[in-house]
This record gives sequence, C-alpha cells and structure tokens, in this order.
Amino acid sequence: MEYKQSIIVLLASMVFFCTCSTLDETLQGELDESQIIVDSTNTAGLLLGVYNSLEEAFTSHFSIFPLQELCTDEAIAPTRATDWDDNGVWRVLHQQKWDSNNEKIRECFNTLNGISYAATDILRYKPKPQEVAATRFIRAWVMYLILDMYDQVPYRDPGESLIVPARVRTGMDALNYIMSELNDVRNILPPGPIYQANKFAADVLLMKCYLNKAVYESRSAPVFRINDMNKVIELADGILQSNTFTLSDNYFDNFSPENSASGKENIFTLLNNAGNTSNNYLFLSWLLVVHYNSFFGQGWTGANGWATLSDFYNKFEVSDKRRGVAYSSVGAPPNAGNRINVGFLIGQQYNLVDDEPLQDRFGAPLIFTPEVKNIELGANLEVTGIRPIKYFPDFPNYFSPDNDFVFFRLSDVLLMKAEAILRGGTGTLVGPYPGTALGLVNYLRTHPSRWASALTALTENILLDERGRELWWEGWRRQDMIRFGKFLLPFQEKEYLSDKKYLIYPIPDEQLAVNPNLIQNPGY
Repeated sequence: MEYKQSIIVLLASMVFFCTCSTLDETLQGELDESQIIVDSTNTAGLLLGVYNSLEEAFTSHFSIFPLQELCTDEAIAPTRATDWDDNGVWRVLHQQKWDSNNEKIRECFNTLNGISYAATDILRYKPKPQEVAATRFIRAWVMYLILDMYDQVPYRDPGESLIVPARVRTGMDALNYIMSELNDVRNILPPGPIYQANKFAADVLLMKCYLNKAVYESRSAPVFRINDMNKVIELADGILQSNTFTLSDNYFDNFSPENSASGKENIFTLLNNAGNTSNNYLFLSWLLVVHYNSFFGQGWTGANGWATLSDFYNKFEVSDKRRGVAYSSVGAPPNAGNRINVGFLIGQQYNLVDDEPLQDRFGAPLIFTPEVKNIELGANLEVTGIRPIKYFPDFPNYFSPDNDFVFFRLSDVLLMKAEAILRGGTGTLVGPYPGTALGLVNYLRTHPSRWASALTALTENILLDERGRELWWEGWRRQDMIRFGKFLLPFQEKEYLSDKKYLIYPIPDEQLAVNPNLIQNPGY
C-alpha cells in the first residue's frame, strides 16, 4: 500500500521540457523570447523555488530513496498481504529485477531532470553572483545523482529552445562537467548557512566525484588512482581545518526536530519549518515504518511498511548507539520505560505515554521480528521486519515537521578520507583527527555519541560495513556497495548474483521515445 496522502509531483510540467522534441506548449503563455523581461528582480524567489523542489525528490522516500536504498542489503519494502503490493514495484527494486518501464525509475529520472531544468532556467534572469553560484551548485548536485543512477545527463543552455531535444552528457564527460562547475563556484559560495548551498557542501560533493571517478569510468571494474584519492584527502583536510563542524553530542541530534542547531556535524541540509505543509514530506521517514498502532500513543496511525534486514542490523555491536537509543525532544511523549524510540525498533513495542505493551490489529503482541520476506502472507505479516527511524518524530507536528533533511555530514567526510587513504592516498594529520584510515574510523566509532569499540584492523569489507553503520538510510548504500564491488552479490531476500546491467538504471522508455539523444543503457 503506497501511502495515500496526495503527494504532488513537483515540476511535473518540466519533465518533457528536459527531453521532448515534439512539445507544442510554450512557456509564459504565448510570449516569445523578445517579450520576456529578463532581470534579477525576483531571482531570489526563483532560487527558493528550486530549493523547495528538492523536498519531494529527497524527503518523500518515493523518488531517490528507493533507488538508492531498497535495492540494497539495507532496506526492504515487503508486500504485506495486499498492502504495499503496488504491482510489485518495491519487490523488483530489492530483488534487482527492474526494467525500463518501472514507474519509480521513471519518476526519479523525471523529477531530477525537472530540478536541473529549473536551475538552468534561472540563469537567464541575470541573478546575482552568489545566486548564480548556488544555482549552479544545486544543478551540479542533481546532475551528479542522475549520472550516478542513469549514466546519462540531459542538459540545456539557459533560454535554449524547448523544441530542440536536450543534449546528453554521459559517463566521464558528465562527471568532468559537474566537477568543473563545482570548482568554478566553490570559492564564490559562502561558508554557510548549512541549509543553503555553501562552500563546504561543494567540497563534499567534489570528494564524492573523485572517490567515485573510477566507478564512472568502469562500473564493473573500477581502478582507483592515487591522484584521485589524494584529492579526496586534500578536500577533506580543507573542511577539517576550518573547525566549522564537529561530531554531535548525540548521534541522533543530527536528525532531530532541532537539528538546525543540535546537528553540529551537518554540512548541507534542506530547511524545514514546522507548520509548513507545502512539499514537506519528511514525516514519511517515520510514517512508512511504524505500525498502525504506533508507539506515539496519541491515536496516530502508520503505514506499517518498510523495514531493514536482520543481516544488516547484526552488523552493529550491542553498545553502538547508532543502533538505537531512548531519545527526548521538545513535546515528545515521556517514555517512562526508557524504550528505544529512534534507531532500529525491534521486539515488543510500547505506548510511550503510559508504557503499556502495544498490540497489532489482530490483537497479538506488537513484537517486531528480525525475520522478514519480500512477500508476507502469514498471521504475523504486520510485525515482521526491524523498523528503522532515523529522524526523530516532531511531536506534535507529525505532518509538518521541523527536522531539516540532511544531505552531507562530517562523519561522511571522515569516512571518505579514510577510504581514500586505504586505497593508496597519503594520510595527513589535521587537528584532533588521526592520519591513518584505521585511526579515522576509530575516532568516529569510539566517540561518546557512537560508543562502539575500536577496530584492530581495517579492510575494504570492514570499511563498507562501517559506512553502513554510520550512514544507514541516508541514501548512500547503493553507491557504496557498487564502489566496493558488493552490489551484485547475493544478500538477504536476493539470493543470487545479479547481471552487471543493474549497476545503472535504464533510461525510461517514454524519454527514449521523445529524445533521440538518449540511448538505452546496455542490457535493457
């Protein structure tokens, strides 16, 4: 059962503007280009509109998230009898059996290209220099995601005719363009605030470009170059030397309703305001997982759907606070029983107001089990699966939360630097941060906000696990598994080796039909 609350597909009208060669509509009614006033009077408002367009793409969990997480060993959206069937769209993602007609693959491609077009279009209205830099950064950010997932990035010049099909950059050509854009704007962007395009965000994205460069050269057999790894380290050191960010006191502070202040390690976020219901879909991050008889104890029901896999959950030590804690926030229920209410929910669930055990809709104890299958048909179908909640619910603003959505964090910077050193880059000492890959990982693991034990050795497999433990459900798992060569291998509820074509997604058929510059990816 896909959540039935209306979710507006933002920029839907722009989907075809990005690619279509047969479109008859015109923008600005029937005006031609000579009649359009091009000035910078309201470019700030246009830029705000582009920021707002990121909401649906990232926070709805129905666009980017399923393509980056449900296809991995970390997340699953099981069909529970007739609930969450949706013609099998979620199952084929986890089982890596999608095709070019998959609606989620199509919607994500369209949404990201719509944002890219909107950002490009601002540039013809003569925005101010920092607005230009912010716009180009956002466009580079979504182009990077299109490259990562589809390997083909449609583009236009500002004001270019919409009748002519969008041109397309592929592979390294696309990556080189994205990196040139980031290098052009990084020193124009301000150092903050974190909820706007900023210099440090550009540097994090550049780190990801260099770290994944080998993947975009060869998805199935990447060869990592030491020069690229040293660029990752250099960019990381610039962020660390700024002393702008530090690890938060509590891991889940980074995702709380007050995370604009408490999330000390957040580098780039998407601003949300409680009470603003326009395009604010972050509530889905908890709605999608909690049971209909939720632990909130205030009569609010959930969608009872998505879960994590027990094999992934078992990668955490019992002491690791990233696995789950009893968390408190302004307006939250008292939680007298000190129950885990953020992180991974497993076992008997409780009403946090009166600490009474909850039941499922059949009257049985609401006990979330480690076992979960792609298709659940038994009497226990409502309780199977460990339920992950990364963003602590904003009480009582369930449907218009104040939690800012997190794109980039300091911990990712530390882990990327560690990986670059592990892959042959030269280690460096910066402030309190160690100069070895193992030292950096242990600095993060043993911090009081994580409280995991120190590792005695570090291999690629261990580092991949650590990235999973640190960045779970943040949209990086698919990219990480591909870079470490694990994505196609069997994992829980996908017990076979997948074809290498699944390393990238297909171009949607409807886009191929209208843009001859797009070519279907190999194998589809």
